[in-house]
Amino acid sequence: MQGQPTHVPEDGLTTRQRRNRPLVMVHTGEGKGKSTAAFGLALRGWNQGWSVGVFQFVKSAKWRIGEQTAVETLGELHRETGKGGPMEWHKMGSGWSWARKEGTEDDHAAAAAEGWAEVKRRIQAETHRLYVLDEFTYPMTWGWVDVDDVVRTLAERPGQQHVVITGRRCPEPVLELADLVTHMTKVKHPFDAGQKGQRGIEW
Repeated sequence: MQGQPTHVPEDGLTTRQRRNRPLVMVHTGEGKGKSTAAFGLALRGWNQGWSVGVFQFVKSAKWRIGEQTAVETLGELHRETGKGGPMEWHKMGSGWSWARKEGTEDDHAAAAAEGWAEVKRRIQAETHRLYVLDEFTYPMTWGWVDVDDVVRTLAERPGQQHVVITGRRCPEPVLELADLVTHMTKVKHPFDAGQKGQRGIEW
C-alpha cells in the first residue's frame, strides 16, 4: 500500500494535517510480538529525532531485557553526539526511575498508579513525541489504573504526541479510542513444543 489510504474522508483536514495527526496505537492479542513492534516504532521515532519515553508496567525490575539496553545506549548517543532523539526507559518493580524505593517491597497496584500519574504529567507537559506504554493493558484490566481516566487523558492530550499501548486483553474503550489496533494471533510458538525462551528472541 506504500502508506496510501484506501479512501479520503471528508473531514475538512488538509493532506498535511491528516498525515501529521497524532495517533493512539494498540498492539494486543495472544500472539508474540506486541512489545517488539512497539520498540521498533520507538527506533523509528529516535531516527526522526523525536523524544521517546518507554514505560514498562509489568515486567520484573530484575529482568533487564535487550531493548532496555538498546534504548539507553541510543539515549546516551543522542546526549553525546546529538544524533537521533532523546530516549528514556522507566520500569515498574523496584520503583520508577524518577522515584526510587531501594530496599522496599513495592505494592504493584500503587506503583502502576504512580507510573500512570507520571505519564499523565508528561502528556500535559508535552514531554515526549512518542510514549511506549508497555504491558499497560494489564494494570487497566486488573483495576489498578482507571480506564475512563486513560481514555479521557489520551483523547484530550495536547500537541503532537503519539502513544502506543501493548498487552493482552486491551479494554474495549481504549480500542474504540485508538486510531490503529493490531491483534497478534498465535499460530505456532516454540513454547508449545516445550522450548524455553532464548536469548536474542525473548529478551
